[in-house]
Amino acid sequence: MITNRKIIHFDIDAFFASVEQLDHPEFKGKPLIVGGDSDRSVVSTCSYEARVYGVKSAMSIVVAKKLCPHGIYVYGNMKRYSDISHQIFEWIESQFEMVQRVSIDEAYIDVSDFPSPWEVAREIKKQILSMTGLTVSVGISYNKFLAKLASDWNKPDGIFEIKTSDIPNILLPLPIIKIHGLGKKTCEKLNRIGIFTIEDLYQYPSELLNNIIGESWAKEIVERIHGIDHRPVKEYAQRKSYGKETTLEEDTEDREQIYNILKIYLNKIHKRLEEKGLMAKTLTIKIKYGDFEQFTKSHSLEYHTNDIGILTDTLQSMYDSLSLTKNVRLVGLTFSNFEDIDYKQFNLLELTSSN
Repeated sequence: MITNRKIIHFDIDAFFASVEQLDHPEFKGKPLIVGGDSDRSVVSTCSYEARVYGVKSAMSIVVAKKLCPHGIYVYGNMKRYSDISHQIFEWIESQFEMVQRVSIDEAYIDVSDFPSPWEVAREIKKQILSMTGLTVSVGISYNKFLAKLASDWNKPDGIFEIKTSDIPNILLPLPIIKIHGLGKKTCEKLNRIGIFTIEDLYQYPSELLNNIIGESWAKEIVERIHGIDHRPVKEYAQRKSYGKETTLEEDTEDREQIYNILKIYLNKIHKRLEEKGLMAKTLTIKIKYGDFEQFTKSHSLEYHTNDIGILTDTLQSMYDSLSLTKNVRLVGLTFSNFEDIDYKQFNLLELTSSN
């Protein structure tokens, strides 16, 4: 069992509903259901005030209205939700090397190299609240299964950590529906044979469980409730950009200080691209002033490269052309427009062999 990892799972609290309450202050503190008003609609999500009445995601609007007849029913605005999600993940991916998006409003982050995952969790919550006005709940543990479980512990706006010393006692009273990966129908099937809690599952013979949910899946579930989950935090799709940004402790007009930060970020991002076997074509500098006005400056090279000298010269040239008119609050640098090194080498070999 791997116990020296530190993994964070963060989840934006009642995301769609929280955005609607943010945009419509008159909805705050009221049972709000996102999904529409038609009897053929289903609940996308709902506010915590609506959950008190038993309203849940994926529930029919007809059922929701019976449970919560005085609720506010609205259709969702996916573009608005996507824009906020993009803003959040742009910042998250600028701060952390290994981020695995799970959905529009949640992700895992491997923070094993950070001294204190609690400090990281607090910073994530602080930054997202500052950027968007939304709260997030954060779970911390040594594997993904437990980190996700922990993020659900103190909702909304909570932080919770599950440690090795907590296993198995902290899990035993939980209903089996809390086991991420066990669907509603499987849980109902297990309920019918008397398995309602994780403790019940602990005591059930594994060979009999194999017959109900299949041998490989049963093995994985049994491992998880014993605190074992080897899955790494992994990027399943190639990221479109790699970046770093930071909010300065004090606003500054010191151009040398700002450039030195950009050079440090350039070296860190370059190292990351080398590990990934990527070359970049576009560099983007991001500046935010003390009054929160911000701008970006991008430059695309004639060809993809991972040559540190060319990238450094490009950054220097871009920075020299910047006119900073006010004290700077935030500095960021992003590389984008990637190509695999192997693909480039393949093209060069093909070109050489044809001449």
